[in-house]
Amino acid sequence: MASPLLLVVAAVIALGAGHGAAFDPNPLQDFCVADTTSKVRVNGVPCKDPAAVTADDFFFAGVDRPGGGAASRRYGFTALPVQIPGLNTLGASHARVDVPPGAVFPPHYHPRASETAVVLGGAVYFGFVTSYPDNRVYAKVLRKGDVFAVPQGLVHFLYNNGTAPAALYATLSSQNPGLVLLADALFGTGLPDDLLAKTFLTDLDTAHRIGAKFRSS
Repeated sequence: MASPLLLVVAAVIALGAGHGAAFDPNPLQDFCVADTTSKVRVNGVPCKDPAAVTADDFFFAGVDRPGGGAASRRYGFTALPVQIPGLNTLGASHARVDVPPGAVFPPHYHPRASETAVVLGGAVYFGFVTSYPDNRVYAKVLRKGDVFAVPQGLVHFLYNNGTAPAALYATLSSQNPGLVLLADALFGTGLPDDLLAKTFLTDLDTAHRIGAKFRSS
């Protein structure tokens, strides 16, 4: 008969394993092509009938061309999600990001994913910041062919401070990585001006003006 200590250890291991699988668990089949017509609501997208799957379910065209995605008027970048139904349940997502001269993808983080970005063209200043209390910046100027990795959940950014357009291809380690733009989350959501003023060591009027600008743009 197992001792009480062994039972406790086994229970802790089981709980830890369950927590580790809480995000994008391993699939139980070769693939689960997303059935976007299904009315079923699950944590993800239901699987298409394997008999109806074709090569096009694993294909996406157009990553070689700039634009074509959602543009940010505030920051100037354009993001094109690479939507491949065959990646459903496989714990990955991809996007092309175009950044014209002077534009930024401002400080942000993905709560559920790490990120790897390869530069398709141009050059950008790209980096991330470690967590408190170190708050250390790791950043480099990246050029065509360079690759940079960002650990999960850390704040990162990119800035095209050159004179030529830049483009990147980003791969994230979750089907739904999440995106939190720090400035938008702080100034665009109606947080009290006095809280923001104290947080950023500024005066109340400045915090109010920044917040009003975010909420009106």
